[in-house]
Amino acid sequence: MSRRTLIISPAPTANGDLHLGHLAGPFLAADVHARYLRATGREALLATGFQDTSTYVVTTARRLGVTPKALVARSAAQIETTLAAAGIDVDGFTGDEDQFVKQVLRFMEQLHAAGRFELRTVRLPYSPATGQYLVDGFVRGGCPRCLADGCAGLCESCGHLLAAGDLIDPRSTADPNDPVELRDARVLVLPLERYRERIREHFDRYGAAMRPHMAQTIDELLSRPLPDYPVTYPISWGIPAPFPEVAGQVINPNAEPAAWSIYCGTLAARGRGIPLAGDDELWRAGADTKVVYFLGFDNTYPFAVAAVAMLLAADGRYLLPEEFVTNEFYELDNAKFSTSRGHLVWGRDLVTEVPRDLVRYHLAATSPETQRTDFSRAALTRVTTTRLVDPWNQVVDRAQRVPQGAPLPVSAFSRSVADRIVERFAACYELEYFSLTRAAETLTEQLQRLAGRDVRPGEEGDFCHEVDVVLRCAAPILIDLAAALPEPGIPAAGTGPTSVLPRALPRLTGPVG
Repeated sequence: MSRRTLIISPAPTANGDLHLGHLAGPFLAADVHARYLRATGREALLATGFQDTSTYVVTTARRLGVTPKALVARSAAQIETTLAAAGIDVDGFTGDEDQFVKQVLRFMEQLHAAGRFELRTVRLPYSPATGQYLVDGFVRGGCPRCLADGCAGLCESCGHLLAAGDLIDPRSTADPNDPVELRDARVLVLPLERYRERIREHFDRYGAAMRPHMAQTIDELLSRPLPDYPVTYPISWGIPAPFPEVAGQVINPNAEPAAWSIYCGTLAARGRGIPLAGDDELWRAGADTKVVYFLGFDNTYPFAVAAVAMLLAADGRYLLPEEFVTNEFYELDNAKFSTSRGHLVWGRDLVTEVPRDLVRYHLAATSPETQRTDFSRAALTRVTTTRLVDPWNQVVDRAQRVPQGAPLPVSAFSRSVADRIVERFAACYELEYFSLTRAAETLTEQLQRLAGRDVRPGEEGDFCHEVDVVLRCAAPILIDLAAALPEPGIPAAGTGPTSVLPRALPRLTGPVG
């Protein structure tokens, strides 16, 4: 029996609703993989949530003229609603509840008590005018490695850790004209270099699903000494650090992923009605769990390096994530989605205007798997109409001409064809070569083949059988159309029926506008 798979997509920051860039990235991919595993008889849990401790909550709230807490409350409801509207079937949705905070603190206190954290003096940008240290979303500048401009913490371009004190020409995001100086601060860090060889050994063993950009970055990161990773920051927004040597500081939000992921697993298991002996049971070493992350490339460092190091620092208590499937940025009209500039399409708005299956298909067909891809409303209309709606409705028209009411024979040849269809889709859905783009292409190829097929007398059963198999294989993407199936599931090879009962198929409605 296969292991239970825990699928995690990193929590978006609770500073707004989800736009298409979010959905086209990790969320749709994670949902499709979870649905595929279940359709093939395997147990899968899907977890995500929202993060309220990020400094971007504060910067967005300041820009909008609202309090951070009010922004979090509004954004949390929007994120959960949008995921449901897009058909992202989440088993565990984390938030800012007390139990999550307790999990983070319990995890951190265990490592602190074991002497895994060390007190270090670091140089941080400081605003004399406000009396505040500037980290992460509070400060931006050039990355000393790739020179790209961005906020501190993590470089979205090269994926490396971007210490605030190393920024080129640092400037406050609240006021770029505010003079900034570097000052010393004492913070707790996790010395990542202690774990570099063990992290390398882990990725040598696993990581088959890594895409080229992440694989390159992991090789770069592990080919040289790893810098100390900040566990606490001298700022006021976040989970208060319970350590006396850094009184008044908070937990670095980018140091939360390991603890957050453990909490995710607990919520997802409970959401599926799975009894647990302890809050970290799914993550315990020896547990029959396979952990898989679907994440944006920019989350590589905190989840694949820092979080793995923290799990290793727990002295064998926890298992390690085995696979990481990343994506690049999804753009709108050839520019990055931007909430601050109003350059975006809200996911919830689109699925109320366009049938949900069409949105999911288009995001799959244009998924930013290995390079940036682009969304436009005109492309959505053109792609979904020509590649999905028209060929599917032609298949429906052919199916309507098949006599109804009595079983029809299915030939051995058609059963072998069905096995090949399943095999083609499986190659897209299994982790090693996971690709939503190829799954969408495979669906279009099969629909066009069936739409153009000349169904001769005596072959009606074969036609209906193959249509059924294609729809079953497309079900992880086309969740509403698949509701027409009498029962869910993708057939295993060699299990095809010898007869099939013809049935009416629903038509697809094309996009408007």
